[in-house]
Amino acid sequence: MMKNRFKTWSSLRGRLSVLVLLTVLTACSKDADTDNDSEDKTDVIDVVDETDDIDDTDDTDETDETEGGSDSPCTDVANYIFKEKNGLVNVEFENAQFPDGWVLKSDGDSFTGKGYMVWEGDQYLGNPGNGKTSFKIEIKNTGTYRFLWKSAVKSGNSGSDHNDTWLRFNDADDFYAQKDDSIVYPKDTGKTPHPEGASKDGWFKIYRSGSNLDFKWQSSTFDNKGHNIYVVFEKAGVYTMEISARSSGHGIDRFVLFNDAMAQADAISDDANLSETRCN
Repeated sequence: MMKNRFKTWSSLRGRLSVLVLLTVLTACSKDADTDNDSEDKTDVIDVVDETDDIDDTDDTDETDETEGGSDSPCTDVANYIFKEKNGLVNVEFENAQFPDGWVLKSDGDSFTGKGYMVWEGDQYLGNPGNGKTSFKIEIKNTGTYRFLWKSAVKSGNSGSDHNDTWLRFNDADDFYAQKDDSIVYPKDTGKTPHPEGASKDGWFKIYRSGSNLDFKWQSSTFDNKGHNIYVVFEKAGVYTMEISARSSGHGIDRFVLFNDAMAQADAISDDANLSETRCN
């Protein structure tokens, strides 16, 4: 009887040992799974963080490229494009790249800006295309613009000598001069009639007159019957205004182009804002 009880107890104890061992193994397996889950989650978080950093860097680079575009301020006058605003282009004449023969001067007190440019080379009375410079002009408000510059006679004492320079708008839709009902065009453009006096290859001779030799606003062509100067821009875009030396001693300080939305007095005022620039 005692032997049977002992065998029963031994068998029961063995079963209990196996059960305890299985319980321990199961618990260990769950702990291992839990640890593995934690490592996986940490790896995922790290990947997300690295991706976010890359995106932020790319966004910054794109912004920098935009800020460095063609609308950045210019430091080289050779690349200036002068921007028309509200029907006005207003430019200091010295803001261009000039060949030898043109000299920047600042005597007197009738000029604006850093000074004025005067041609001191040979005279080219019938031969435009020498001592050339140009200005790039961006037009947004299309239409007809009147041209004027502020100039002075800086050589001699006659208002009819040393008083003119060549002007051309070769890529504009029209370039003409008008006085009342009389309209004239530069020679060699295929358009007629032509002004009395010098003209060639699409160039107008632009003069000032009168006994007052100091700086004043006047731009005329057609000898002894001064016609005002007009330029037509039918499409928005960038156009080129060309200057060519003619008379030595003709000094130019500033020029404007203005349309019907701008009164002449406002366009030539010393208080008028100068045209902003962008890079070519």
